[in-house]
Amino acid sequence: MGYFEAILLGLVQGLAEFLPISSSGHLALLQHFFGVEPDKVMMFTVLLHIGTLVSVFIMYWSDIWALIKELFLLFADVFTGKGLRIQERPVRKLGVMIIVATIPTMIIGFAFEDFFEGLNSTLWAIGIGWLFTGCLMYFSERIGQAVKGIEKMNYRNAIFIGIMQGIAICPGVSRSGSTMVGGLFTGLKRDFAVRFAFLISIPSILGAAILELPDAIQATTEGIAAGPMIVGMVVAAVSGVLAIKAMIKVVVDKKLKWFAYYVWVLGIATIVYSVFFQH
Repeated sequence: MGYFEAILLGLVQGLAEFLPISSSGHLALLQHFFGVEPDKVMMFTVLLHIGTLVSVFIMYWSDIWALIKELFLLFADVFTGKGLRIQERPVRKLGVMIIVATIPTMIIGFAFEDFFEGLNSTLWAIGIGWLFTGCLMYFSERIGQAVKGIEKMNYRNAIFIGIMQGIAICPGVSRSGSTMVGGLFTGLKRDFAVRFAFLISIPSILGAAILELPDAIQATTEGIAAGPMIVGMVVAAVSGVLAIKAMIKVVVDKKLKWFAYYVWVLGIATIVYSVFFQH
């Protein structure tokens, strides 16, 4: 794999991780046509995850820093007998909701890990995932006015969003799209639904990178130089920032249906190709 393939894969990862079009589906499709063996690019995949994680940190650093400080304040309150005080402190409640949403995602991921990994190499399954994502995007535009911020968000909302994120482990199903639509279905305000979706991506992306790292270290990287991998990671980070900025505007302006049309076409084309042309 040379610089061209690395830059293209990095660009796709950064954009598709945060736009509702499924990065896993796009990467699997590109690797198929480039003839890239997944086992040989595991370290590169980990680096791409790190690149997209950097994007979230750049865009939401103030929120992340506030959550870190609130964690230490939580320990102080518990040790001094003041209790959790979740309802009194919105940032603390946000951190708790992120943790609650991550739990069902982890359960689904561990329970169906082998099943989801098998789908990564099955193009027709990826195509079906894109059709499902398109339906989510299209019908999300029909959701009425949402009013919930972090103050009115409850545990049921967080669990539902976490389940939606778990479903998105399936290739072709967009993680960002699923979690944002999950937030909208539970009544979260559009701007907060986007913010929450990207914040809960931190433990999800970080967890995926950590779980893949041992196998990536052991896997062969023959034919892949360090230069292309680093460039791909940087491209993923930069394009990820652009995708997050675009996504905020798209969701607030209710234009997700355009992504629905895109993934529907891509899904149908992928299914047709896998049935009639793939050998």
